[in-house]
Amino acid sequence: MTYKSMPKVELHTHIEGCAPPAFIRSLAKEKSIDISGIFNADGTYAYRDFNHFLEVYEAACTTLQGPQDFYRLTKAVLEESASHGVVYQETFVSPDFCGGGDVSAWREYLAAIEDAATEAERDLGITLKCVATCVRHFGGEKAQAAAKCAAETKGDFVTGFGMGGAETFGRPADYAYAYDMAREAGLSLTCHAGEWGGPEMIAETLRDLKVTRIGHGVDAIKDPALMQQIVETDVTLEVCPGSNVFLKATGGWADHPIQKLRDAGVKVTVSTDDPPFFSTTMTDEFNMLAQTFGWTEDDFNEVNQTALAAAFCDADTRATVAKRLEQA
Repeated sequence: MTYKSMPKVELHTHIEGCAPPAFIRSLAKEKSIDISGIFNADGTYAYRDFNHFLEVYEAACTTLQGPQDFYRLTKAVLEESASHGVVYQETFVSPDFCGGGDVSAWREYLAAIEDAATEAERDLGITLKCVATCVRHFGGEKAQAAAKCAAETKGDFVTGFGMGGAETFGRPADYAYAYDMAREAGLSLTCHAGEWGGPEMIAETLRDLKVTRIGHGVDAIKDPALMQQIVETDVTLEVCPGSNVFLKATGGWADHPIQKLRDAGVKVTVSTDDPPFFSTTMTDEFNMLAQTFGWTEDDFNEVNQTALAAAFCDADTRATVAKRLEQA
C-alpha cells in the first residue's frame, strides 16, 4: 500500500478552496469574468500573504453563481479527493457564497451539492458531509444569518456549523449568538482558531463558543495549560500542516507542532484545508509527515480513527466509514 491508496478521513476542507484552478478558469471563461490577475503564469493561484489569499479566494468565488456551478464543483472536488484515498470528507460551505444568506436560496444550493455527493458516494465510495460556515470578517449579523440557514437545514447532510475567515477580526464572543442558534438546532460545532490569533484565541473560542473541535489550533503548543485543557475536555484539532507551512503560520515542516501536540496527548487530525491554494493533497500530507516525523501506517491509522471519532456524522455513517478503513 502507498500513502496515496491508503484510506483517509478528512475533516477540514473548504468547498470553494478545493476548486482546481483550471475549473475556476473554465467557469470564468464561460461567464466572461476577468479574474486573470489571481493566477500565476503556470496557472496556479497567486497571492502574497494570508490577507491577500482571502481576496483571491473571494475573487475565485465570483465564478460560482448558482446551484449548478456548485454541483459541478462538488463533483470535481470529490473526484480529486477520492483519487487520494479519502473515504470520508467534511467540507465547509458558506451560505454567504450559496444564496447570500437567504434560506430558500441556500436550500437550492444544498440540494445541488448533495446530489453531487450522493453520486460520488455511489461511484467513488466517498462520503461527504456539510459544515455550514459563517465568514468571520463579514461580521456578527451575517454570522447569525448563516446560523439560521444551518439550523433550518440541519439533517443527514448538514451536520455541523463553523466559522472561517480572518481570525483576528473581532472576538469569539461577538459570534456567540450565532453559535447558540446552531447549538440549539442540534448541530455539532467547530471554529477556526489558533492559526493566527495565538493560544488566547483558542481559549476564548472554547469558552465563548463551546465547540468540540478547533480548526487548526496549532498555537495551542505555546500554552501548556491550554493543551492540558484541550486534552481534559476531549477537544479535537483539525490540523492542516501543509497549509500552515505554506502560509507561514508555523515554521517549516520540521518546526510544525503536530508531533509535539500528539506527544502531549492532544487529539489531532490531518487535512488539506484549501489544497490547490497550498500545493498539497492528502497524499502529500501523509508523505511529508512520514518523511519529517517518521510516521508509519500505524500512526496514520490512529489519526484516521481520531478523525472518525470526531466526525460530525451519525452512527450508521461512522460504521460504514470504519469498514472502509478496515478493508484497506
